[in-house]
Amino acid sequence: MPNKQQIKRWQRYLANERAEAAVYRHIAKRKEGEEREILLSLAEAESRHQDHWRSLLGEHANEKARPDFSTVAHGFLARYFGSVFALALMQSAESRSPYATDADATKQMDADERIHAEVVRGLAERGREQMSGNFRAAVFGMNDGLVSNLALVLGIVGSGVSNHFVLLTGVSGLLAGALSMGAGEYVSVSSQRELLDASKPNPDATSAIPALDVDANELALVYRARGIAIDEAEKRAQLVIRSIHHPSASAVLDTTHDKGEVVGSGTAAAISSFLFFASGALIPIIPFLFGLSTAVAAVIACVLVGLALMITGGVVGVLSGAPPFLRALRQVAIGLGAAAITYGLGWVFGVSVT
Repeated sequence: MPNKQQIKRWQRYLANERAEAAVYRHIAKRKEGEEREILLSLAEAESRHQDHWRSLLGEHANEKARPDFSTVAHGFLARYFGSVFALALMQSAESRSPYATDADATKQMDADERIHAEVVRGLAERGREQMSGNFRAAVFGMNDGLVSNLALVLGIVGSGVSNHFVLLTGVSGLLAGALSMGAGEYVSVSSQRELLDASKPNPDATSAIPALDVDANELALVYRARGIAIDEAEKRAQLVIRSIHHPSASAVLDTTHDKGEVVGSGTAAAISSFLFFASGALIPIIPFLFGLSTAVAAVIACVLVGLALMITGGVVGVLSGAPPFLRALRQVAIGLGAAAITYGLGWVFGVSVT
């Protein structure tokens, strides 16, 4: 007969399997085609695991038990924040399955969980690739604004200047940093687009194909120069050569390759970077707008920035499939650590000047 600890553990496993299956089914409702089928198959696999725990629990299987908090959080994210966040967390959860060290779980169940982790990893990767670049720019742009302007403000606070001067410096840092980010993003995206445009095939080359004194192997060099494999390059060249002599077809020099890159608008990237950086850089100077003493305002600024860094760090952790709390703590440590260094430097220089 199982003891109370075993029953409690099995009931928790059963509740987790039910909750995880519900998460997969809920995400599947928003998907179509192959992704939907994969998610429903994962939910079915979780149902098989439920049967195992029900058979062990017997009459105790009907007793209600709550799933782990993390599993409940996955369901919440799936319902209200989209499948990308939920799948990223499920990837981490499947990788940390307790079945590998639990004697009451079968080897097949442990193997299932490991494979599930790879399946979810693939689905989460699709979601990450489909996410708008502007969203990533929002997270990282805001983080840059938070850290850089807090460091600037605390460096000025450490020098012992008045509240008014700190506020002026913070606003100047916000505008300077946001304009620099926007201009840099515009130049970066525009330059990348220009480089890609320069690498595209010249459309005039197609019209010259019928007059070429070459064979298919020589024409295949065009495709191989674009990174296409030898066999595929020769097949394409043969098609082009045959189309030259076919009266109902026209020769087309198609050098497209699946490693192409999509680049957005430089103007849109500049505007989004400006706004995201400015929104983050605004937070450290908010307390100084209310006429508080410099010391009190600096403490409140650190608290506000710390909370904001927890959020951005947690989001980065979720999207990367890593534990969000640890990523959040790392983000806070880096941000406040940089601010502490600049405060110390400001204090040293302020003392030396006086």
